[in-house]
Amino acid sequence: MNRLTRDFFMRDVLEVAPGLLGKTLVRKQENGIIKKYLITEVEAYKGEKDLACHASKGRTPRTEIMYHEGGHIYIYLIYGMYWMLNFVTAIKDTPQAVLIRGIEGYNGPGKLTRNLFIDKSFYGENLNSSGRLWVEKGLKQNEIKIKTTPRIGIDYAGEIYKNKLWRFVMG
Repeated sequence: MNRLTRDFFMRDVLEVAPGLLGKTLVRKQENGIIKKYLITEVEAYKGEKDLACHASKGRTPRTEIMYHEGGHIYIYLIYGMYWMLNFVTAIKDTPQAVLIRGIEGYNGPGKLTRNLFIDKSFYGENLNSSGRLWVEKGLKQNEIKIKTTPRIGIDYAGEIYKNKLWRFVMG
């Protein structure tokens, strides 16, 4: 199987995030159908000092999974209607995560979770053992071009953090 191992996610978010571009997001639906999508856009959120990261408010029931070891799924709801899919990275007690912003065919994190039927039930799931969502190897890093830009929709984080070039896009 080409599933990414736990070790892939146990690195710093600024290594994992661009490394996810060109990888394959695999979703096994309730009816058993398996669909695969190329990951095309991600954003990195780097711990308690990153004012755009949920962990900047400390450890809460919402962010608890971010304090686990890399390879778990962090899901949260925004605007009362969109589930955001994130992959926890780094070692235990180092809250970092990658937001999956775009996949082949779906630009926008809310659109992709809606179309892949991803919801709160995925919170805390382990990507290494999940039977319904995982990441597989895809294109090789030297086969893709990566563009970096500031993250989207985080003006509240202040000048320093809203301008970090922590959004990675296949370009």
